[in-house]
Amino acid sequence: MRVLFATSNQNKIAEAKTSLGLLGYNVEQLLIDGNPPDFIEPQTDEIEIISKSKIQQSLAFISGTEFEGSSILVEDSGLFIEDLGDFPGVYSSYVEKTIGNKGIIKILDNISNRRAEYRAYSILYENGKYWSSLGICSGKISTEIRGFNGFGFDPIFIPDSGDGRTFGEMSQFEKDSKSHRGKSLRILCDELRRPSK
Repeated sequence: MRVLFATSNQNKIAEAKTSLGLLGYNVEQLLIDGNPPDFIEPQTDEIEIISKSKIQQSLAFISGTEFEGSSILVEDSGLFIEDLGDFPGVYSSYVEKTIGNKGIIKILDNISNRRAEYRAYSILYENGKYWSSLGICSGKISTEIRGFNGFGFDPIFIPDSGDGRTFGEMSQFEKDSKSHRGKSLRILCDELRRPSK
């Protein structure tokens, strides 16, 4: 079964291939005229609302095309830092591109509470049905950039479920087993495995 993932992030596609591949799904990037969809994101602080908007926009994009009727996957995620009022949250991608990991560390320079969590909200549309899931990974922000793996804020995020290393210091397999996106996709897989009522 083919699933079209509406994202421009190749790292997210790789994680989805690993998780959904276990159920026999073949995850591919959704491309419209050779390009990933260009979403109009609603003005909200809720990743759930953004994901719901993205799935509806994706279905509109493929209406009347060769992809109409295909299974579609969307996901929105962010880093939510407790003492910053959940900043950067839904703006994580923009913040990572503008101030990066160094900028986040600088903002937290004189803040002792470095608690944070990654959140990922995934929605899969298949045969007229919607499956959704929220994955959360709790942890804290490092005082320095550590590691070269992963992407985004991975080199400064230390998951509680780990051994003190950042996601940037972990292998892809290790990160997938602990990450917010991995959890969200595993919840989706569990839902898909359940027999229909």
